[in-house]
Amino acid sequence: MTGREADRHPGGAVPAVSMPGERGAAASELLTEDETRLLRRALLEWGGPARCGDRLAVGMGFADAQDLVDRAHLLRDALGADRPLAPADWARVLLATEIVFVSDLAGTGVEWPTTTGLADEPTIRMLRSVQRKLAGTVRPFYGRSPGD
Repeated sequence: MTGREADRHPGGAVPAVSMPGERGAAASELLTEDETRLLRRALLEWGGPARCGDRLAVGMGFADAQDLVDRAHLLRDALGADRPLAPADWARVLLATEIVFVSDLAGTGVEWPTTTGLADEPTIRMLRSVQRKLAGTVRPFYGRSPGD
């Protein structure tokens, strides 16, 4: 672990994607393959055209903007391998997806179809489906950061 990573995380440890003792669910238990593919693609945007500052990243439950990029890779891998995610990680994934899709200031926004190859209309329909399916899992984080 680099000194920068140790500075970002209390105790010097980079948090696991799913924390021990947290009840997690795999994507296949909750979502269709297309919905999982959408979330994975949205997370990829944070390492590319999306622009996030530290304050927004913290609001999404990450330590800072670099932690968002680092964890986005871990979360993408976990979704791709169908490993269970803790409820806080599902909240991070959902909020990061919502912001990267919609926001033109911080996310991909109007460039979404160009950078992802996914049209807006089917994306929003799929995102609404994901929101409904994850509502019970992420409900404890409504109105607060998954990092709290």
